[in-house]
Amino acid sequence: MSTRPRKQIHLGAHFPGVNNTTVWSDPRSRSQIDFASFEHLARRAEDAKLDFFFLAEGLRLREHKGRIHDLDVVGRPDTLPVLAALAAVTDRLGLAGTINTTFNEPWELAKQFATLDLLSEGRAAWNLVTSPDAFTGANFRRGGYLPYPERYARAAEVVEVTRALWDSWDDDAVLADRIAGEFLRPGSVRPVAHHGTYADVVGLFETPRGPQGHPVLFQAGDSADGRDFAARTADVVFSAHSTFDAGRAFCEDVKGRLAAHGRERDSLKILPATVVVLGDTPAEAEERAREIRLQQVSGPTAIAFLEQVWGRDLEAYDPEGPLPDVDPDTENLSITRGRVRHAKDPAAVAEAWREQAEANGWSIRELVIQVTSRGGFVGTPQQVADDIDRHVQEDASDGFILVPHLTPGGLDDVFDRVVPLLQERGSFRTEYEGTTLREHLGLARPGTAPRAADPEPSAASAELVGRP
Repeated sequence: MSTRPRKQIHLGAHFPGVNNTTVWSDPRSRSQIDFASFEHLARRAEDAKLDFFFLAEGLRLREHKGRIHDLDVVGRPDTLPVLAALAAVTDRLGLAGTINTTFNEPWELAKQFATLDLLSEGRAAWNLVTSPDAFTGANFRRGGYLPYPERYARAAEVVEVTRALWDSWDDDAVLADRIAGEFLRPGSVRPVAHHGTYADVVGLFETPRGPQGHPVLFQAGDSADGRDFAARTADVVFSAHSTFDAGRAFCEDVKGRLAAHGRERDSLKILPATVVVLGDTPAEAEERAREIRLQQVSGPTAIAFLEQVWGRDLEAYDPEGPLPDVDPDTENLSITRGRVRHAKDPAAVAEAWREQAEANGWSIRELVIQVTSRGGFVGTPQQVADDIDRHVQEDASDGFILVPHLTPGGLDDVFDRVVPLLQERGSFRTEYEGTTLREHLGLARPGTAPRAADPEPSAASAELVGRP
């Protein structure tokens, strides 16, 4: 009999961004932009003792043939002000925000997340994303977008510089007390000088290290480059591999890369995105899951998805009918702008989908529902608790980021009916033991390197830290 202690499950609550996961057209859905919606999900997640609240964001709305794409949300407030506001109405819940590394500069990123970490007393997390397309880049001075190989090169340099800025403050630095007239201990803040390919930074960083040293870093890349970047850089991977076998293979691959970067296996947490659909019986849960998927994949969404592979206008086709008999136009794959479905061989994909649809008697809409399903847990609360626990105990994940289909109350039944079962079996906390997100996740706090024999700061540096 194994004596291995139970692994603790890590759970986050996801507030979706630009996607057609959230069914805003459902009568039970509330505002996607009112602060009360963000507050509801965050407060409920904290009551359930979840690790963190995760806010997704896109930099531009998708357009499909010049129109806003189906269920996408319009008007979403900026990430960092929302998280700062949530810091005031929660006490322990981690606060994770998605911010792009391609179109933001390291100094401002370092300051924004150091500020959030200070205001929240150590609960900040940054989900690093790179921009996938020129459509997004058109909104920024740089214009266009970086070629694929350069996206992670820039991201790596941005992270390097932000970390250098966070580390430019000693852990034992004392904040200036303007009443007593005391200033920072000389040398407790060091100038940063970085001259690289994508960033050029020289100066004294004005924001102290937060309680976590560094905010927790999330990353979601799934390519070979993305996986290696995660193994080198991230604290948490936001994975798409939520099924057991795929999750276990992904964990083994990514955690197997850690040693090459001098890291231990427990220094990286892998948390797939997942959906949970509950019912009083398995049949009821399955029927409810089917109804949700029909809401998420409307007829127009199904046709739009198919058009991204076919490269053709398919509006004349009935989404409840068979797949098109015409071949894809391989020269026209830019019908959707903002989040393209990259099909390396559209003709092969189309043929495989036709075979699947014919073998199963699927319509266009039914096929799209099948090929776009992210996986998840469907069943009674006990079944779902068993499945979640099995994934973690058998190393298919370290936990999950729960994605609701309704905002803001789509996870309420999970908090009420599944989390208590995980707590009963000793796999999930009943109270917070720490105060920072790093403590919730079991991650070490980065320290700063010793700085003996540093030279005296320059006159300009001394002036910046208030030294006469």
